[in-house]
Amino acid sequence: MKIGNIELANNVFLAPMAGVTDMAFRAICKRFGCGLTYTEMVSAKGMYYKSENTRDMLVLAPEEQPAAMQIFGSDADIMAEIAIEVVQAGADIIDINMGCPTPKIVKNGDGSALMQKPKLVAEIVKKVSSAVTVPVTVKIRKGWDEGSINAVEIAQIAEQNGAKAVTVHGRTREQFYSGQADWNIIKQVKQAVKIPVIGNGDVVSSQTAELLLQHTGCDAVMIGRGAEGNPWIFKSVIEYLRSGVILPEPSYSEKIEMAMYHLKQMIELKGESIGVKEMRKHLAWYLKSMPGASRVKTEVFKLDKAVEVEKLLQNYLNELM
Repeated sequence: MKIGNIELANNVFLAPMAGVTDMAFRAICKRFGCGLTYTEMVSAKGMYYKSENTRDMLVLAPEEQPAAMQIFGSDADIMAEIAIEVVQAGADIIDINMGCPTPKIVKNGDGSALMQKPKLVAEIVKKVSSAVTVPVTVKIRKGWDEGSINAVEIAQIAEQNGAKAVTVHGRTREQFYSGQADWNIIKQVKQAVKIPVIGNGDVVSSQTAELLLQHTGCDAVMIGRGAEGNPWIFKSVIEYLRSGVILPEPSYSEKIEMAMYHLKQMIELKGESIGVKEMRKHLAWYLKSMPGASRVKTEVFKLDKAVEVEKLLQNYLNELM
């Protein structure tokens, strides 16, 4: 499929997730065929005030491109200025976050708080789109709460002001990630705009990906939590959509070997101290539902050295075999 002038290998995308979709994880997902990766959301103000930590989040793995970089903020002029820098950093697509429900984000008027201000949405999308030559996309939610469901209105405003695609997460801000995603709102947005619509919410398997696409008629599917500890999901979904074949689940040894590989990539990217700490949650996801995993997960959160983690995982694998 295409977003603007960007040709993508397929329509199965990795969702931007703060603290999760760093370069190490994105590169692994790309290895399993993911059609488009998104960076963690990057603060436009952080970049404007020259935060090095913020800028580091824009580094892409060579195999990622084409890739999308997601920015957030509520000052249209700063967003437009930073969009130019983001393109210079290598973004093939700029995605504007209008869906993050986190309190510290919305209290500043950013993320899903923008859905309460349609005029500001129009201004931001128009100024960012005018500032850059790459496609600009927008990620939104169903609405702020059940009393203010306005995804269709916001999607139409985004389209009218230059957005080349819109991603819809079928939950309100009030829901955060609880309850069930409402796929009907994604369908309504698809029927209301001409630009590609990317459906997001509750895609955890090949079958749910197909159901979302069939139910909504949307152009692409975005996978978030379903990919945590499970980068194989991209290969599985792509194959199932292509041929109807359900690929086998990864074996215990494949999961642990991938966890070890991911750990090495994380350390290479961030150093041992930070890498091991940030890898703990990923390791817990890789081990989820495996026999006796709770004990191993408890131990992982006590370890600070890569060699200790690798030894623990290897011993655990030996027990399973």
